[in-house]
Amino acid sequence: MEKTFGISLVSSYIPRRCGIATFSNDLANSMKKLNSGEYQVNVSALNDIPEGYKYSSDVNFEIKDKNINDFKEAANYLNLSDTDVINIQHEFGLYGGEGGSNILYLINKLNKPIVTTLHTVLEDPSKEELRVVQELGKRSSYLVVQSRRSFEMLEKIAKIPKRKIKFIPHGAHDVPFLDPAFYKDKFKLSGKKAILTFGLVGPGKGFEDAIKALKFVLEKYNDAVLIILGATHPNVRKEFGESYRNSLENLVKNSGLENNVLFINRFVDNKELLEYILMSDVYVSPYKNKEQAVSGTLTYALACGKAIVSTPYWYAVELLQNEKGVIVPFNDPESMGFAIADLLLDENKRNRLRKNAYDAGRELTWENVGKQYTDIFQKAAEEFKTPKSFPVISTLNNILPSLPDINLTHMKNMTDDTGIFQHATYSVPNPKHGYCVDDNVRALMVAVMHKINFSDESIDPYINRYLQFVYYSFNEEKGLFRNFMSYERKWLDDEGSEDSNGRVIYVLGYLIRYVKSQAILGLAKNLFDSSIKNMTKIRSPRSIAYIIFGCISYLEKFSGAVEIKNILNELSHRLFEYYVISKSDDWLWFENSLTYANARLPQALIMSGKYLNKKEYISSGLESLKWLYDNLYDKDKKYLSLIGNAGWFVKGQAKSKFDQQPVEIPGLIDACYEAYLATKDNMWISNIGTAFSWFLGNNDRQEPMIDFTSGGCYDGLTSTKINDNQGAESTLSWLSSLYKMIDVSQKLHINSKENTKKIFKEYLSNVI
Repeated sequence: MEKTFGISLVSSYIPRRCGIATFSNDLANSMKKLNSGEYQVNVSALNDIPEGYKYSSDVNFEIKDKNINDFKEAANYLNLSDTDVINIQHEFGLYGGEGGSNILYLINKLNKPIVTTLHTVLEDPSKEELRVVQELGKRSSYLVVQSRRSFEMLEKIAKIPKRKIKFIPHGAHDVPFLDPAFYKDKFKLSGKKAILTFGLVGPGKGFEDAIKALKFVLEKYNDAVLIILGATHPNVRKEFGESYRNSLENLVKNSGLENNVLFINRFVDNKELLEYILMSDVYVSPYKNKEQAVSGTLTYALACGKAIVSTPYWYAVELLQNEKGVIVPFNDPESMGFAIADLLLDENKRNRLRKNAYDAGRELTWENVGKQYTDIFQKAAEEFKTPKSFPVISTLNNILPSLPDINLTHMKNMTDDTGIFQHATYSVPNPKHGYCVDDNVRALMVAVMHKINFSDESIDPYINRYLQFVYYSFNEEKGLFRNFMSYERKWLDDEGSEDSNGRVIYVLGYLIRYVKSQAILGLAKNLFDSSIKNMTKIRSPRSIAYIIFGCISYLEKFSGAVEIKNILNELSHRLFEYYVISKSDDWLWFENSLTYANARLPQALIMSGKYLNKKEYISSGLESLKWLYDNLYDKDKKYLSLIGNAGWFVKGQAKSKFDQQPVEIPGLIDACYEAYLATKDNMWISNIGTAFSWFLGNNDRQEPMIDFTSGGCYDGLTSTKINDNQGAESTLSWLSSLYKMIDVSQKLHINSKENTKKIFKEYLSNVI
């Protein structure tokens, strides 16, 4: 029998009455239902009372939240178990110690992969709270947040690398879209309009504002009932008794609202809760704290298709945008009341909000959320088995800086409402030379890479802008793409070079393969289909290589596209013939000179050989790539000395050494990785590390090529100095290389400690 995938949750758990306990129970159930029982879920439950709770069989270990030894024992227990990944459900108040620091006794002793779900991300954490989050960031493979705002704050405040942060929304139950009248008989509210607010009762939830708002509701609609559903929060009751609830009850009496307010003072299970929500006409979320990062109750109300009125806390503003609810100011019962009344009186508006909310809620069902979690868990477990970046990154730790965080500042600064400028003077965009499609498609690919890696919606306007430029560059009469545009938005050519047209096809294919937006996919496919026939006339080997990349990406999305496969066959054969005709014993190349982005040619042969099952293409690609690398690699100094653009490298002549351009590096990294995939030869991993290190100072001038302040890359390496200008091509070459290194580090698998040691030894022999 095939082994199940073991998941251990560290969390509070039902029947403990807290939101995290309910969340974890729902998450566990959702994962257990996936793939016919493929996932085994157990819980290490946090107890806040000495006697613990009467747990279900899900719980196999109990941790007293204030007992340090319990956390240490839990670590030993989990280390000895057959669980594959540990998911920590983190809320500061769940764990004992200052700032919830007791959790550190657990994570620092675990030798299993950790994924941490952060239910609260603070804008102004204490020193200890910040330390806890940062330690969780170091020890966790991934940190899961439930709002985009939390994603941004975690990166900005806690300095967690974006690549470690994953957004997965709070889950909700999948329920039918029902008329509120369906359950009103059960709750004896037939003929009434029901306003519901729900949660564990305590200060900060804003229940008093909901009561005050009811007075204004009744001025407009006199047959309404406000239901306050939920028991007093256990921690509130422990410290203050029922004083807060009593204050709410007194407010109702003093306001003369006894006949219009109904308190349900108990903890309700999911079934009953959902019935109350489905019965309500309007759901009110009156939180008083803007920093509320997530609300399970609001999520439930949305997924049930409720008309919602909420204060503008972060999660509500994010969740209810695009007419999925009504936002009213904090501490303004009058505005809240009139907003509720407006919905009760305007059935069309109420139903429109309901439908918008319900439709949006289908993406938040526990089935979908559970699948997203298991995907992350499996990824973390896979990476943990074989240190994910060891041959490329970890082996560099004592030699080169770690991979820096992505910094798109310069790319964005180089972009105006037309597209990205070609050139810069130092780090300042230089509009004199205008724009080109070459750089805009490069920028488009980088922006999409960013979206793929970080699910960052803030990049979307840039994706649209660069794609807009490419779209506008298409000359329908010629079926080709223009290249150069002046700052005044005037095209300077009717069609670009073969290489620029090929590069457009390359990136359009990339979009077709990877983007999720149907609108972007549709436009990219339309442009690809409208131009690809004209690309068969192209003779430039480099352009042919780009078109091959685009065709392979297209076919990986639409494998049955016969015409594209025929073009791939034709161009791959043409490139292969170039190599066969041009090569000699001492010249293993496709033409009589090497210029820029040279590695793209062997990369294309390797990739087309794998896709078309042509072994001769693969062997020729590997042969030519090794020859290229050997001609770039300085064996004495252990770095790459790239081909300079002052003369290039012509057959029978010495290689020009300067000026070296960054555009050579991303092609080398991509080609070496394809070579590694084709051969599993660790030499190519070593070569990837050496190629990337050129940016970091392992080059002829022993100077970094990156301005880490701006995020830009210098334009070139001359015989006397670094070219201080930070143009688009160089910066985008750097960024695409960095994204590729992140991707390689995540996908690279080392099967044994012996293999790891071998790679480490091979790498050191090449760079030291």
